[in-house]
Amino acid sequence: MVSFALNGVGVSGGIAIGRAQLVSHATLEVAHYTLPASKVDAEILRFSNAIKEVQKELEGLHAAMTGGDVPGEFGAFLDVHWMILTDPTLSEAPKKLILEQRCNAEWALTQQLGILVEQFNEIEDAYLRERKADIVQVGERVLKRLMGKPGALPAPVAEEQTILVAHDLSPADVIQFKQHHYGAFLTDVGGVTSHTAIVARSLNVPAVVATHNARALIRDSEMLIVDGDAGVVIVNPDRAVLSEYRLKQTELGLERQKLKRLRTKPAETLDGVHVELHANIELPDDLAQTLENGATGVGLFRSEFLFLNRDSLPSEDEQFEAYRTVAEGMEGKPVVIRTFDLGADKHVESLDGLMRVAPNPALGLRAVRFCLAEPRMFLTQLRAILRASHYGCVRILVPMLASAGEIDQTLTMIAHAKEALRDQDVPFDPNIEVGGMIEIPAAVIAMDALVSRLDFLSIGTNDLIQYTLAVDRADEAVAHLYNPLHPAVVRLIGQAIATADKAKKPIAVCGEMAGEVSLTRLLLGLGLRHFSMHPAELLTVKQRVLTSDAAASKVIADRIRRADSPERISLLVDKLNAM
Repeated sequence: MVSFALNGVGVSGGIAIGRAQLVSHATLEVAHYTLPASKVDAEILRFSNAIKEVQKELEGLHAAMTGGDVPGEFGAFLDVHWMILTDPTLSEAPKKLILEQRCNAEWALTQQLGILVEQFNEIEDAYLRERKADIVQVGERVLKRLMGKPGALPAPVAEEQTILVAHDLSPADVIQFKQHHYGAFLTDVGGVTSHTAIVARSLNVPAVVATHNARALIRDSEMLIVDGDAGVVIVNPDRAVLSEYRLKQTELGLERQKLKRLRTKPAETLDGVHVELHANIELPDDLAQTLENGATGVGLFRSEFLFLNRDSLPSEDEQFEAYRTVAEGMEGKPVVIRTFDLGADKHVESLDGLMRVAPNPALGLRAVRFCLAEPRMFLTQLRAILRASHYGCVRILVPMLASAGEIDQTLTMIAHAKEALRDQDVPFDPNIEVGGMIEIPAAVIAMDALVSRLDFLSIGTNDLIQYTLAVDRADEAVAHLYNPLHPAVVRLIGQAIATADKAKKPIAVCGEMAGEVSLTRLLLGLGLRHFSMHPAELLTVKQRVLTSDAAASKVIADRIRRADSPERISLLVDKLNAM
């Protein structure tokens, strides 16, 4: 067998060695034939049945997500696919083509998909334009049913590690990682913020995307080495290369075991600066991993995931039980609950009557804007959070603030919720702290008005970068422009930390930057003392904190804030990490 290497983008670190397992997707190049008039009705029924079968398939995937080991973001992805599947432009238009042209269902579907993709290509808005990928993925799923091909991912076929190889993986595909334990996966397309990348990092699975032609070049059962750190895939490695990577894999395993020894060690820099390392969670089931990795608190409980993948809204009692479980489980350590950040990429079926399809969801009615627009829902959640505050150190975090007026309205709502609980003699913490998320450049610029009204702040770097650079990080065409080391981003983060420090208000970073170990010293140098990240990243970041000098980091961070290009900043960050 010929040995060769493929280069791509490493989106999840680690090394995996195993056998390839190819995922076959239905091709959009299908046969075209004319039906006798007597068989047209039967063909329309065959198409309708395929739609229904895919609906059942998606329902099954929803049901499979009841456990806590699946990242909650995928519920939103499934909801998008459900909407596309039930839209008349996909579910009804092909029937008309079958009737008018007397063509087979496969051909009618591909013709309609072609029309839809062309329409999306002409949309100026980048966010909406890129939704064509979801349309194609849903169409292929129906096409598989029509062609008699299975829609689910195959289970691993051997006792040794199995590496999944695909052109692309839809959100519905990657959810199935819950049932199967793959050693790694690689795709032809995708980027650092693609669905595939998100699930890889959440499950600690090595992954390489954007290999361009891996699916075409690799054959089933071929031996593969996936190096998620270097973004390299080696096909049919020789004995020497295989031995080298097995040694690297063993060393990585030993390093991970060593990290576990740091679990109970306080996070303190070489020059004695204490740092708080908290965890981001989505559901109460994430608590076990949070405690296992030594988090000193929950810095971000994304409460909106309690609202996803269900037909009805969670009741006050249901929300209260979830919040109380986490509060009690953290045994007095702080638990920051973000009020629901619905809208944008998080679609909730039970809110279809309330949430419209926005032209640009990222800039529409979402987060605190939606909360204030739906006071009954908001009050229900606030009551549940307040009730849970009686059982632990609970704090409220308000997302996507842009003005002091939004804070004032939110504080009024919290006061109403407190008054209602007092009237019912329901216990709660009357001094519960309220914080705000800094995710919009306007919030940084006008931050003086925010800090005077809030007890603490948290920087959501994911959205802050997106809004500052006008880059949709999920859009592959511009994803390379999404850069946390852009001078504007670094200066905004530095300004936010400095403003909070001046007001003597604690501030954290809870976006992906907090878990990027290569940026730990930069954030320390900018003055950050509270980090919140995915539980799997806690020990790696703690190790970096323990080997850092905060004062020395500040000297270089000050130079970084004055730098005028991402390239210059990147060089200075490398220098910082080499200290």
